[in-house]
Amino acid sequence: MPLTETLPLTPATAQWSVWSTTARLVVTEEAALAEAREIAEDTLADVDLACSRFRADSELALLPFGRPVAISPLLATLVSAALDAAEGTDGLVSPTVGAALGALGYDRDWSAVISDEPRRQAATVRVRLAPSWRQIRLIGRELTVPPGIRLDLGATGKALTADLIAAAITGRLGVGTLVALGGDIATAGATSEDGWNVLVQDLPGDPAVTVRLAPQSAIATSSTQSRRWRAGGEQLHHILDPRSCRPAETVWRTASVTAGSCVEANALSTAALILGHAAPAWLREQGHAARLVSATGRVSCFGGFPSGAGTLTDIEEEQP
Repeated sequence: MPLTETLPLTPATAQWSVWSTTARLVVTEEAALAEAREIAEDTLADVDLACSRFRADSELALLPFGRPVAISPLLATLVSAALDAAEGTDGLVSPTVGAALGALGYDRDWSAVISDEPRRQAATVRVRLAPSWRQIRLIGRELTVPPGIRLDLGATGKALTADLIAAAITGRLGVGTLVALGGDIATAGATSEDGWNVLVQDLPGDPAVTVRLAPQSAIATSSTQSRRWRAGGEQLHHILDPRSCRPAETVWRTASVTAGSCVEANALSTAALILGHAAPAWLREQGHAARLVSATGRVSCFGGFPSGAGTLTDIEEEQP
């Protein structure tokens, strides 16, 4: 999940806490920062109200089951991205694992999950297999969610939000933009004078590499280490395998993938963690620059991802 970013600590940079992670915003013109941050915060608030599974008044929480319902353009965009990710990963990244995450104890904001861990440690954990994502029907803005399915858009929602914020700021203000929401980083417009330099590292002490992102590109890192809790006598993490509704086997500490959008990069990095030992061959087939860090700290790079200090600029431009 978290990606530690090396961002220029200049008057054109803003940083604040949101969604139990850190939001970082960089623009190429200092004068635009205040308005850019306002756009970012408004978008974050709109997405939270649309699809948070931790607030009772979100549009997602209030959806009726079993019948078509007209939803907002924003929620339709979020659900559509989740379904696209499911299709693109053959169901490995699925929006139908909400009930399973809740049963495992991740049923509220992350800070509350951690503070409530003693009670969860004694709880009995029972989960059922997640329904197929293909049962979700979205036609335009008309959504049908069958009874018994609790949607969770977390696997794609944060990454898509980074994309939306970057595009909105550049579109309205005409400046180059980098948006980082934890491990999800999106860019739009022209780069800064020194380029968008990103330090790829999950937790302190983990293997690290600095990369320079190409214009209009994104990078996402998914982790099995950062959001871990205990429930029912088990050590759990939030990357669930929809085929079992259990946390994916910890073959990899992290997976980092670059793509043209952050939501695509995040879907690929999450799927890689779920695939475990099959991830290297699958990532090669995808044709994106990627980096895996094993449970023991061994680093494997694919598609030109630099193993040391390097750049992704040329690699990103060469991708079809």
